[in-house]
Order: sequence, then structure tokens, then C-alpha cells
Amino acid sequence: MIWTILLLVLLIFILTNRWRCKGEPPLDKGAIPWLGHALEFGKDASKFINRMKMKHGDVFTVRVAGRYVTMLLDPHSYDTVLGDSDSLDFTRYAQVLMDRIFRLRLPYSQQAKSNEIMKRHFVGMNLATLNSAMSRNLRALMKAKTTQNQKDWKEEGLFNFSYSLLFRAGYLTLFGGKQNNNPIDPLSVYEEYKKFDGLLVKMARGTLRQEEKKTAQSVQNKLWELLAPAGLTDDSGSSPWLHAYRQFLQEDGTDAEMQNRAILMQLWATQGNVGPAAFWLLGFLLTNPEALMAVKREFSQNTQMETTTGTPLMDSQVNTPVFDSALEEALRLTAGPFITREVVREKTLCMADGRRYLLRKGDRVCLFPYVSPQMDPEIYHEPQKYKYDRFLREDGSVKKDFYKGGKRLKYYTMPWGAGTNGCVGKQFAINTIRQFVYMALTDYDLELCDPNAQMPEINTSRYGFGMLQPEGDLPVRYKPRNTH
Repeated sequence: MIWTILLLVLLIFILTNRWRCKGEPPLDKGAIPWLGHALEFGKDASKFINRMKMKHGDVFTVRVAGRYVTMLLDPHSYDTVLGDSDSLDFTRYAQVLMDRIFRLRLPYSQQAKSNEIMKRHFVGMNLATLNSAMSRNLRALMKAKTTQNQKDWKEEGLFNFSYSLLFRAGYLTLFGGKQNNNPIDPLSVYEEYKKFDGLLVKMARGTLRQEEKKTAQSVQNKLWELLAPAGLTDDSGSSPWLHAYRQFLQEDGTDAEMQNRAILMQLWATQGNVGPAAFWLLGFLLTNPEALMAVKREFSQNTQMETTTGTPLMDSQVNTPVFDSALEEALRLTAGPFITREVVREKTLCMADGRRYLLRKGDRVCLFPYVSPQMDPEIYHEPQKYKYDRFLREDGSVKKDFYKGGKRLKYYTMPWGAGTNGCVGKQFAINTIRQFVYMALTDYDLELCDPNAQMPEINTSRYGFGMLQPEGDLPVRYKPRNTH
């Protein structure tokens, strides 16, 4: 028995071990066979990647749970990855995550077609219609949180306040759905989704414990049931986008079970990041009085302009450079997605400074914009500090010129991804966050329960999965402003 175990260990070592070949990036396998750096990577990817960067530079390969991942951290060279769809494939790794998180299996070809459908429905007049619907739903939900003549403060965690309101408003705007001719309560969807979201990282990494697997399966089944009516018919209460997406799945031969799983994936894609992003922005504003006053002042000026010109404040064409900078700065500090590609044929990685590295077929290559450019001290002075006007020039215009190594950057912040990872619904998301922050700051007295409170720490286990989330919450209190 012992000899059998030893032989298996030896076989695993032989099959998963490797050495750096000439022309390849620095290789760091870690001390644990097969696992390599998986434990440290999963605990705090940013801290680990920064440590590897200090040791090896801005290109290196690490072993993570049997896979070899080349990290590229030079933003000047990102296009060599983003622009290569022949040697580097996005869909294979996406398929792995879809299966692990949503138990969803769809043909490769569907990804491009579903993106095309979304692009059609999130621009022009279609976007304007979505913005209006979102505004109505947000206002109704926020009004329902307080009574008309309420004079007493109501206390709540800001993360729950932001995430719950924006998720439910987004659900009503895009998904809707009825069961037995009765509208589905968005709060019941949100409560189930929060359980799902709490297990998402472990599902993606395949590290669920036995009891967690049972919980994940139960929550998935409940969400599939709640989302089953969404987009099925014209009168389902869903948006034209979701109805078109559901129709596309049906015409493509996707069975009903896989359709419901695909709808859950779209729920995560459209609602999983907006609430956390709004939380971070509002939190930074409330803990930075100068920033809060600047955004409020701009909102007030635009409200006066709305009265004069009749142009709605939340119209996507309205100019709000202070708010835009404040939001971009919040996203710089808290958006931490990985941009990952599968190496499907051997590739020479040509760096902007002339260096060349060989990438092996079967490896993965990963960009982590959170480390560079977003938190790079060479690009941003005091990168850990929130500065609401970081993306503004002295004359109030938008600042886009940032440099590394004396050369202007094309990618100076990447919260929305890039290339095939780019967020199709970016403008809708920005409009939604702007509407929410405007309503929260103009219709309500909103303040910290503790005037000296600081922002909560980041949950470091969520690096790589879009917007980061806090450890704990930030207690706030609020009441309708018209009762003040």
C-alpha cells in the first residue's frame, strides 16, 4: 500500500513538474508539489502577485493547482495579449468557469452572438428606455424604504443598502418575471442570490466543502426556479434584451434547463458588480467630506440646468466630470478582475520594450490590472489613497494622460476589462450608479453613524472576480430630506 502511494506521488510529480526552458519567463513553482502557490494565491492574489513581481519583474510563470499561469503586469504590453485571438483563447477558460459556477454548458459560438444581442439593446434609444425604467424602479424602491413623514433616522449597513437596492432595481428593469400571473418578489431573488454570491469564489475554484456543495446546489435550484419565467413571453415583465436572449437560446436548440442556467449567469453578469461599485463610491464620498461636497455641488448645478433646459439630469449625455472622476477613482481602488487567456498554440510574447518570451501551449496567461496600472506607484502618486479629482485637470476637464517609464499609457485603469473581456453594459452601469448616488445624496439626509468611521477592508479572497467586496460593512443612517 505504501509503495502504491509513493508511486502515485512520484507519478504526479513527474507529470506536473517542469523546468524553465530557454526564452521562457522566470518560473516559480512553489514548494508544494502540484498545488504550487495555490493557497497563497487564493488567500490574497494581490499580495502574492506583488511579491512575485518584486522577485521576478513584470513577467513570470507560477504553478497554481497543477496549472502554469504566466502573469503579465506591464500595461504597455497588454495589447500583445488582448489583440491575439489566434494563439490565445478567451472562451475555453470562460467555459470552465461557466461549468463550475453555473453548471452551464453552451457552445463556444453562442458567446459572440449573445454579446451582439446585448450590444443592440444597450445603446441609443434602447439604452434611454432602460435608463428611464431603472430610474423609476430605483425611486420606487428607495421611497418604500422610508415612510412619507418619517423624521427619525433609519440605520443600515451601506453595503447592504446599496447592493440590495441596485440589485432589486436591476432585476425589475431587466428580468422581471411572473409565477401564476403574480410578479416575483425581487427581494426573494436577492436573498437567494446573496447566498449564491457568498459561495461563488469557492465554486469557481472548486474548493467547496461537502456541506457547502449541498447549499450551493439548493440555492442554484431555487434561483433557476425563480428565473424560469424571465424573458419567456412579451408580457413576462422582462426587458426586450432578455426576451431576445431567451429567444436566441430557444432557436439555437438550448433546452429549458440550460436556458434557466444561462439566465442566472446573465443575472450575475448584470447585477453582481453594480451594487458593490456604488457602495465603494458612496463610502469614499461619505468618508471624504471634500469629495462629497464637490459631487453634491455638481449635482446641484446640473439640477438647476435641468430646470432651465428641460434635459434630464440622469441623461447619459449630461456632463458630470466631477462625479465621473470620483467614480473612476473608486473603481481604480476596488475593481480587481483577472483577464485570462488559454494558450492554444505556442506564442512569442513581444513586450513593448523589446523583450521576448515564449509561452507554452496549454498554459494560461493572465493580466491583473489591479496591480498595474491601477495600484502602480509609478503611475499614481499615493495609489492607496482616494483622491476624487485624480482624473480631472486643473481646469476641470477630464485627465487621460498617465505615464509609466516616461511613456503615455493606453490602459491607465481597467475596471471595465478590455478586448473580449470588455463590459458591454458599461454605459448602463455608469448611468445606474449615477442615478443611485444622485437620489441618495439629494432626496435623503445620508451620513455615517460614526463621523470618524473608516472604510472597511477589502475581502482579499475575491480578487479576480470583478468588483471587490468589503470585510464587514459601513454603518450609515438616513431619512427623507423633505422632513428635515
